Amino acid sequence: MTPESVAQTIEYTQLKPFATEADIEKLCWGAMHWKFYGVCLYSIWLPLARSIVSSSSLKLITVAGFPTGASSTQLKCLEVAEAIEKGADEIDFVINIGWLKDRRLKPIEDEFKYLVELASPCPLKVIIETCYLSEEEKKLACQLAAATGISFVKTSTGFGPAGATVSDVELMKQIVPQVKASGGIKDASTAISLIKAGATRLGTSAGPSIMENLPCCID
Repeated sequence: MTPESVAQTIEYTQLKPFATEADIEKLCWGAMHWKFYGVCLYSIWLPLARSIVSSSSLKLITVAGFPTGASSTQLKCLEVAEAIEKGADEIDFVINIGWLKDRRLKPIEDEFKYLVELASPCPLKVIIETCYLSEEEKKLACQLAAATGISFVKTSTGFGPAGATVSDVELMKQIVPQVKASGGIKDASTAISLIKAGATRLGTSAGPSIMENLPCCID
């Protein structure tokens, strides 16, 4: 593991509802400086972000059905379509947690299929908000994602009572090949632990701080 490889797992994130244009500019310039994989931001900021990063390889990631997942499939489809129109490279959307807890698996499967077809070839990540789920529910969500062509399963929105854990990443990695850990990743030690557990992406608002403190954490 090298600083460069760690940087390429990081999706530097700004999803605060009060973020300003200056915050988005800082996000994009910071991500390019550290050579992160991408930035994750609301779709309203995609045109501004694209104008800043157009000469770089930085990916633009946005969200749909965020942060609760409790919007209709139709509304999520509209959000995904708008995100693609605005130039999103990847989209993270939130599963309907209530449906999962009620074991309404067919509506979840249908939603996943609709979104995958609509977004293709843009990769989708489904956020399952692990802090609200039992182990069985986490497995079910991952199995549904794997069966419907979802590219990644993501642990958390960062808006719930808890974020990514090593145990959740290890569990998810048993079922799906690509796991994005997010929520509560504030320091280099946590980032390294999650990567070692199997996370292939990290969603964090603390990217620069993580990179600055990496030398003491990489074996």
